[in-house]
Amino acid sequence: MARFTFSPASATTATVILSIFVMFVYAVVDDPSTIVLLPPHSGSNRHTMFLPLFPSAPNSSRLSSFSGDGKSRRHLQTSDSSRPNARMALHDDLLLNGYYTTRLWIGSPPQKFALIVDTGSTVTYVPCSTCEHCGKHQDPKFDPDSSSTYEPVECNTDCTCDKAKKQCIYERQYAEVSSSSGVLGEDIISFGNQSELSPQRATFGCENSETGDLYSQHADGIMGLGRGDSSLIDQLVDRGVISDSFSLCYGGMDIGGGAMVLGGISSPSGMVYAYSDPVRSPYYNIELKEIHVAGKRLPLSPSVFYGKHGTVLDSGTTYAYLPEAAFRAFKDAIFKELHSIKLIRGPDPSYNDICFSGAGSDVSKLSETFPSVEMVFGKGHKLSLSPENYLFRHSKVRGAYCLGIFQNGKDPTTLLGGIIVRNTFVMYDREHNKIGFWKTNCSDLWARLHDSGVSPSPSPSSPDSHSSPNASPSSAPIGPSYHIAPGSKVGSIIFYMSLNVRYYKLEPHIKELTQLIAMELNVNSSQVYLLDFTPEANGSLTIWSITPPKPAEFMSKEAASNIIARIAEDEIHLPKIFGKHRISNWYIESDPYRTWWQNYMVVAITFILLLVFGFLGFVIWWLRRYRRQTSILYKHVDSALPEQELQPL
Repeated sequence: MARFTFSPASATTATVILSIFVMFVYAVVDDPSTIVLLPPHSGSNRHTMFLPLFPSAPNSSRLSSFSGDGKSRRHLQTSDSSRPNARMALHDDLLLNGYYTTRLWIGSPPQKFALIVDTGSTVTYVPCSTCEHCGKHQDPKFDPDSSSTYEPVECNTDCTCDKAKKQCIYERQYAEVSSSSGVLGEDIISFGNQSELSPQRATFGCENSETGDLYSQHADGIMGLGRGDSSLIDQLVDRGVISDSFSLCYGGMDIGGGAMVLGGISSPSGMVYAYSDPVRSPYYNIELKEIHVAGKRLPLSPSVFYGKHGTVLDSGTTYAYLPEAAFRAFKDAIFKELHSIKLIRGPDPSYNDICFSGAGSDVSKLSETFPSVEMVFGKGHKLSLSPENYLFRHSKVRGAYCLGIFQNGKDPTTLLGGIIVRNTFVMYDREHNKIGFWKTNCSDLWARLHDSGVSPSPSPSSPDSHSSPNASPSSAPIGPSYHIAPGSKVGSIIFYMSLNVRYYKLEPHIKELTQLIAMELNVNSSQVYLLDFTPEANGSLTIWSITPPKPAEFMSKEAASNIIARIAEDEIHLPKIFGKHRISNWYIESDPYRTWWQNYMVVAITFILLLVFGFLGFVIWWLRRYRRQTSILYKHVDSALPEQELQPL
């Protein structure tokens, strides 16, 4: 599980699990080999999240990942490129929100949840409807009674049981006095519309109590991706439905969001790999040898990065933390390369953040001021870091930035958090004990993978491999897995929304509904059009069009991808006045949406010109006729006329 703190970037120690729900909890707690990763002390008043990993219970016999000799059993299951994977969108922002979330649907019919992606957790859990002490989160609590496929995990020798010895339970406690506890259940889990992986049965936690940051956070719960028997990734791998791999891609500075893949995916060309030793520690560690700043190697021995747990890649930790010697060398090297900027105080004067002003607000031009950084792995493989990978924006001074790499106290562990992998596709290839890095734009990942010659999903396998005998016929809302191919243009995005509100009750609130949809999709209300509005059984069917910001133009791929992701994951939250809603379908129109005036503008202009010229012709004709009439002189009949002499015949 994770730890979330709203204290400084350095504040307090990292999460320590005091109890684990797997077999013989007391044995784990008392085991002197239990490993604790301590985070550093430095930073400022911003969201920071530490997500350490923890080993499986040494006595676990059901899904053990390691044999007695320390060798991984994952090699018994070779990768299969034909296996499906789950493509999922990431939401929120690690620096602003303290975490990234994805969407999972649990039960039949599916109940949606926003879960924090946690490489440091070995259990996935959501609030239960029976929870006596749970906070107010993003979505309604999970109701086991409403799911026809839910089954409690009965008490057995491989779990900790409740007092009645009927059901397995779990408990998580953390160093900052946060905790989560509840019962274990099994149900259908669906992965969204972009997933080729069919819904699967999996064990998860149904919370009955939560405290601390877990109680106050907006997200519903945790999605565990760490190494452990109950980890969701381990369950899917042990069932043989995906390869032993997953990938994360975090958005860049000021963008947020991103993408995630559960299962294998072909490696894009240019991916840089680092060896990850699963025996050395329970964390996702990498073999870091050197750090270069502006092309110059820091004067450090490689052994600096081997201390204690080595170099740990923790996607849930916000910033990066170096051992004392490495941090000093890195800071001095950065200072030597900065010439035209000013050193200023951090956003919180209580902390000694290292911040600079004068670099400008354009992130794309930061490399003109700040030096490039390279991390050199074993075998000489280099990962290039841009300034957004080691800087974060100053929250109070425009155009100012602060160093997002800190000293790890007196701890010799090197901890690389999410800031290091901004706009980097990170592949956790657990089967081959390596982690790959590929610099890219994570907000447009699928198109960029396609451009690099990589299929975002493995080639389809036989129908049997895509289905599970335990899969529920009900899954997440059905819709096409849409890929915006290179060269294609997005004129508008059409989607169908059903609401369980009667037509006559909904009609007066259409304008309000339009504004709410625009707000939820992060577009202007002028971009949202209601194409059709018809009554249906016990509700109403609406058809909507999302258009580009400027009429008659095309939408950028980045904007279209973000909108489609929110529609696909049903990220439209409406007030209770609109009842429940369901998005049943969506598609892309290649032609821009045009209003009646835009469609018939030529005809209308032609008609208007004909009227104008016709009217002008009539006026001219009338004026000419009037002039002719006024040119004839009329005289009275009794007026005197001069006598005229008769002319002879």
